[in-house]
Amino acid sequence: MTTADRFRAAVDSRDLTALEDLFTEDVRFYSPVKFTPFEGRPMVLGLLGVLLRTFVDFRYVGRFDGAARTGTDDTESPSAILLFRATVNGKEIHGIDLLHFDDDGRIKEFTVMVRPQSAVHVLSEAVLAGLVADGLVPAPSDR
Repeated sequence: MTTADRFRAAVDSRDLTALEDLFTEDVRFYSPVKFTPFEGRPMVLGLLGVLLRTFVDFRYVGRFDGAARTGTDDTESPSAILLFRATVNGKEIHGIDLLHFDDDGRIKEFTVMVRPQSAVHVLSEAVLAGLVADGLVPAPSDR
């Protein structure tokens, strides 16, 4: 079973413990709602916990395998794209999870892209609320 298969199975069963061993310690998670990546296994696992609670009727609907350059270096690494559908606060979301693997087959970089823009906004608000509730980021100030 490949890392992408194990990742998908863990997400399908909402098993954060099974996800832990799939990531490198210094994994980077590129979100559609934040310019800079979330960095490190603890932060990425926390974020995934929020996402698993936020998405309703989350399901993978396709997969592509290949190789691509990552943002951290200029060499190609094995990669997988998992296509998904979900709902957040009544908005239908179409998206992809782009996984880049290291030499040991662990996920070193994870990029999520979603559409449409209105769903990105709803997702952003829901995820921020979850991250604040879980103590992973400070609450925005009311300046």
